[in-house]
Amino acid sequence: MASVDNQQPNIIRTERGLTISGTRITIYDVMDYLTAQYPPKFIRALFDLTDEQINAALSYIEANRSDVEAEYQIVLKQAEENRQYWQERNRKHAKRVATIPPELGRETLWIKLQQQKARHQLEA
Repeated sequence: MASVDNQQPNIIRTERGLTISGTRITIYDVMDYLTAQYPPKFIRALFDLTDEQINAALSYIEANRSDVEAEYQIVLKQAEENRQYWQERNRKHAKRVATIPPELGRETLWIKLQQQKARHQLEA
């Protein structure tokens, strides 16, 4: 899809995927909000897009619905895999950090911290 003004493509493929030209915003970012049924004006304002940019994105999505949807599902799957990976990694890291003894001379502070953590867990 080309713009009337400068004949530059409005949607380009980058290392991040299908991207709105001149931005770092992907079609998949827009799809997240379209899927959640946000209006185009909201999406345009959220990503600080021009009318031309949001219209190009919406037109591209509509003209290539099946291909965009298939790619979007792949992006969602990869995002979920990444989320799970980092959640597990952070869980393991937190568990490991919890076993590190306090520095010498900070034992009293360590005990207070542990007491605060216990209180917060009871409140939650």
